[in-house]
Amino acid sequence: MAPSSPQPGDNPVPSSTVVVVATAARLSPKHYLWVVGAVIVIAALLHWLGPILTPFLIGGMLAYVGKPAVSWMERKRVPRTVGALLVMLVALVLVLALLLVLAPLVHNEFSLLAKRLPELAAGLYAQFAPWLNEKFGIQLQFDLDSIKQLIADNLDSAQAVSLKVLTGLKAGGMMVVGILINLVLIPVVMFYLLRDWSRIVRRLDELTPRRWLAKVRTMATEIDNVLGEFLRGQLSVMGVLAIYYAVGLTLAGLQFALPIGILTGLLVFIPYVGFGLGLILGVLAALLQWNGWPGFAAVLAVYGIGQLLEGYVLIPWLVGDRIGLHPLVVIFALLAFGQLFGFAGVLLALPVSAALLVGLRHLRAEYHESPLYR
Repeated sequence: MAPSSPQPGDNPVPSSTVVVVATAARLSPKHYLWVVGAVIVIAALLHWLGPILTPFLIGGMLAYVGKPAVSWMERKRVPRTVGALLVMLVALVLVLALLLVLAPLVHNEFSLLAKRLPELAAGLYAQFAPWLNEKFGIQLQFDLDSIKQLIADNLDSAQAVSLKVLTGLKAGGMMVVGILINLVLIPVVMFYLLRDWSRIVRRLDELTPRRWLAKVRTMATEIDNVLGEFLRGQLSVMGVLAIYYAVGLTLAGLQFALPIGILTGLLVFIPYVGFGLGLILGVLAALLQWNGWPGFAAVLAVYGIGQLLEGYVLIPWLVGDRIGLHPLVVIFALLAFGQLFGFAGVLLALPVSAALLVGLRHLRAEYHESPLYR
């Protein structure tokens, strides 16, 4: 069909005229306020819901660790659901193996401590009673046989009463329920994240503003690389500390040095809890084989030096250097996030710091290209 001829009143476009294509609207301050508001809301949720978010954070970290294995199995034609179950099965076996080593050790130490408590008290009495009598004129009377009989008569009843009191207390009951809920939630969160990881990433990709998509993908890749370095650094810290505690406690003369040292080193990935549990086991073992204050002080020195070594040498060196953070920044991040968000903040401290590091690198590059810098 032939083109229609121009009608009166039409304003034909000359052939030399360039047609202007509409450009994307510029972002207004309101849009940036939405972004800042989202960041504030997330920080507030971490602060107020830290205890609730802890199992989700732990499950997410475990899923991130197991994600490469599931992705590898998916490339080998294994469904993601099956791959996620296999990874969780391996994790469960490792946890059960750790518990099988830890539970008998703890039980034996507490049983031996209950039996040797009178002898320990007698030893302390023999050392302190003359000193108190000489310096302050205080005379202590100590009947070992009576204390042994008292403990034997009341040990079972004390345990029964303590259990009744614990079950009757609302706080104790809520604590037990909270622990059970966390133990159930962690594997559930881990499974769903492992299974749906690609889908979640795709949904987040769809929600990202199109003008920021390329930059966000680049930063996400860099953050993933930094977190990979973080995990490898954390594994290095665990290995070094396991060797240190095993060797240090052996030199201190501790009978259970090897299992306690290895457990203490492997559990340091749980901030405070791992070190605290290892310290309790070491102190109990030192009390059970009491050889005087020098041996007991040597065990305490091993743990004190180990804590300093972990916080001020190994983590800044093996973790901070791997992710490009200065040692002082690592120490500050652990303290600051722990103060702001509690235990959940300690778990998030270094990963979030690594993500912020990537963002600051890009921000610095933009600043160097800006008219303000030039």
